Amino acid sequence: MTREREQVPESAAEQARELIGMMAEDGAGTRLANSPDLAEQAAWRRLTARHGDRLAEIMAEHGWPTERLVGPEAARAAWLVAQHADRQLDVQRRAAALMAEAVARGEASARDLAFLQDRLAVNEGREQRYGTQIGAVTDGRPVPWPCQDPERLDERRAEVGIEPFDEYTARFAPK
Repeated sequence: MTREREQVPESAAEQARELIGMMAEDGAGTRLANSPDLAEQAAWRRLTARHGDRLAEIMAEHGWPTERLVGPEAARAAWLVAQHADRQLDVQRRAAALMAEAVARGEASARDLAFLQDRLAVNEGREQRYGTQIGAVTDGRPVPWPCQDPERLDERRAEVGIEPFDEYTARFAPK
């Protein structure tokens, strides 16, 4: 008698370990993202694509990995993977939508969602809402990608727990 393979969902603990492992790989590989060595840049792209593909599978099977489900470190790892899935806009769109639902339920970070929404907006060629994505440094001053309604930027940032723009960008200024 043959048994069909049963679809047994991963345990939250296994999922958490996997996400934390992806975050560790991401952290170790981040230096490759802007390397002058094209082979290293390609390695970064492969890494983020592999992680993006896996996050897409997790989201399809389980929804957004919330802190309650996988713990704060693994939830942060899921966000980081989505944040770095720059060449997989479908993954970023799905992550932003699921994360927004989780934020509305109080199960995810509004701050992290704001960063992901801005990253997605920049990747889609739209203005960002919170000014979290820096495009360049001009005359020693970090310059964000274009923002919606810049006069209200700090107000929107405060609503989601992000420090004022000038404080944030001071961290990026050359020393």
